[in-house]
Amino acid sequence: MANLPTPSSEPPKHEMQHFPDMTTALPSESGEFRRVLWTGLYSQVVLMTIPVDGDIGEEVHTVDQILTFTSGKGLAQVGGEEQEVKAGDMVIVPAGTKHQFLNKGPTPLILYTVYSPAEHKPTTVHKTKEEGDREEEEGVDEAPAWSRRSKEQNEKEGWVKGE
Repeated sequence: MANLPTPSSEPPKHEMQHFPDMTTALPSESGEFRRVLWTGLYSQVVLMTIPVDGDIGEEVHTVDQILTFTSGKGLAQVGGEEQEVKAGDMVIVPAGTKHQFLNKGPTPLILYTVYSPAEHKPTTVHKTKEEGDREEEEGVDEAPAWSRRSKEQNEKEGWVKGE
């Protein structure tokens, strides 16, 4: 994919990361199931593509998740409720909530999601759902310890400074 910065496995620098046309041009170029775009001390941005007739698999995270759909049509199943979703929609999944997203349209369902805190390894790229499932089961795709520290720990170590 063009114009994507190379993710770092290190804590983020104190500089801007810009993703032009995030809700239009950039996501439509993705053919990968999952690609981490950026990982911060308290959040992570991930681009996902759910193929036609595909899904992400029913799951529960220990982190909050905010999903913004950029193209396609699908079905969100969150906490026992169902909602049709399309480009421009946002769904919030609180930590500890069972969820599943299914592609119900004739084209890939593309979205970007913000996890808070991080859920995946900062350099993760999964071509398929199966690859992602395997790496998660093997413990290969884990968020780094530095992305799960408290505000107090980050202040003590000098990563952030409140003013």
